[in-house]
Formats: sequence, structure tokens, C-alpha cells
Amino acid sequence: MGAAIDLGFCLDLLTSNGTSAVKAAHADFENNLALTHSPRPQNTGGNDLLLCRLDCAVLQHLHRIQEASGKQPFDTVRGVFIEGDPIYPNSGFREKAHIQICVCKPEAIKGVFRVPAIDLK
Repeated sequence: MGAAIDLGFCLDLLTSNGTSAVKAAHADFENNLALTHSPRPQNTGGNDLLLCRLDCAVLQHLHRIQEASGKQPFDTVRGVFIEGDPIYPNSGFREKAHIQICVCKPEAIKGVFRVPAIDLK
């Protein structure tokens, strides 16, 4: 399955602006947890952090900050995820690195299509 997506107003975690916004949201999120004595969500799943409850909570917090301040809501979020073992000793390249897009507004999806099986090999 494939999709044509218009990133629109994107929280792009491949840019310094995007990571700075998430870093600031994390600090505010931590302050809120301390004030309310709430438990901190945890990222789990070993080295690959396959279950990212903390990251999800921080991004949701950032979305709430945007909404509460009257700023434009994000249409999409894009991030890079580095997973797996190094492909050779001391390599910065990993076996499972990928880019992931979260669509916050369904209108950002402009079309979907089926990828032919022959193209998946």
C-alpha cells in the first residue's frame, strides 16, 4: 500500500526547529508531571524502543500546547528512526533505519494506491 501525502504544516523532526519544539515540549511535560505528581510514561522495547509511550505523550503535549496558544495545528509529523544492529563494526548505518510520517489531519492524504507484488521484491 502506498499513499500520496501533502506534509502541509509539518512538525519535522529532521530539522533543528522541529527537534527544538519537541525538546521544549518535553521540558514543559516534565514540569507538569512534577506539579501533578503523575507517573512518567516509559519508552520500552530494548535498544530499538519499539513501544514509545514517553515520546507519544510528549508529542501529544506539544499538540496541546499548539492548540492552547492558538497556533496552527500540525498537519503531519515526520521523524527518522534508527533501529537494528550496525551493518558493520563501528558503523553509523543500521539495518532497519526508516522515516515515518504520522498524518494528523486525514485531508493531508491525497491518494492511496496498491503497490504491485513484483515491486515489493
